[in-house]
Amino acid sequence: MRNLRLGVVLLVCLVLGFTVTSCLGTSPAYISTTKTHNVHMIVKMNKGDYWNTVKLGAEAAAKEFNVKLTFKAPDSESDIDEQITMVEESIKQKADVIILAASSYMGLAQVVDQAEYYKIPVISVDAEVGSAKVKTYVGSNGYEAGQKSAERLIELLNGYGEIGIINFTNSTGHQGSSGSIDYGARDANEREMGFLNYAARFPNIEVVQISYTSSNTSDAEQLTRDMLLNHPDLRGIATLNETASQGAGNVIQELGFSQLKMVAFDSSPSMMELLQNGTVQATVIQNPFSNGYLAVKYAVEASEGIEVPERVDTGTKLIDLENMLWPENQKLLFPFVR
Repeated sequence: MRNLRLGVVLLVCLVLGFTVTSCLGTSPAYISTTKTHNVHMIVKMNKGDYWNTVKLGAEAAAKEFNVKLTFKAPDSESDIDEQITMVEESIKQKADVIILAASSYMGLAQVVDQAEYYKIPVISVDAEVGSAKVKTYVGSNGYEAGQKSAERLIELLNGYGEIGIINFTNSTGHQGSSGSIDYGARDANEREMGFLNYAARFPNIEVVQISYTSSNTSDAEQLTRDMLLNHPDLRGIATLNETASQGAGNVIQELGFSQLKMVAFDSSPSMMELLQNGTVQATVIQNPFSNGYLAVKYAVEASEGIEVPERVDTGTKLIDLENMLWPENQKLLFPFVR
């Protein structure tokens, strides 16, 4: 089925005379494809549907723009030191461009500055990094995504009740330049802040607990069990990344908590099943294929000295049973390959 989806979409593109770029709705760039570009992409984790789809998008762009793509990722999003080592290795290997999805906003800042010192452009994808040397950021707006999650969950709860949040954190702490401790990825912080700021408008809504998983499904499951035990009157749960969503969804389905409302994040096949069977009422999805594709596209442009935009917002969308079958949403839920 996966290969069938890929074949159908590519066939449509070929029949209509479009490139992959055209299918993604982006303007064709004047990029030389006679030169091979050596691009290293370093993301947060080497597993999960989200990162697999980012990689698929990157590989599609690599084929189109004659890129030798080296894909790297640690086993866990919490392994910031391994990510730093990978960037250092890419610098030593003289990559033309480094694409980085930073697991820590400040933890990766110094090594990004180091890459700039060696004249290697850095493109930030999915999660920003605390360095002014980054050429561009490609990804969604985490604050807006958090607000969308809060808006829908509070609507489902009719404006009252206790809420729990399961977020993701990727570090035991890195010292930031301002002296504060940075505990993880910028996107995690932005999503949480967006959610809390929206929820603060409602006096009858109380966020009673925020738990943090290191992006491990079994860990997220245990955190969900603990949250439900500690707060028997809990009416809603918001989860802010793919792994947290899978873990919480598994527990809610297992325990049969049909009265509990949940708004998830991302669109793995298992999450779509939980949405269809009513365990999850909605999920905020990103555009990982476009994230990977556009990151490579702008990496090539940067390596050729072409001016790239400072930010490229690939957007988020809230999906539920009512709109998941809309054609424009199917393109987001099932891009080329899942």
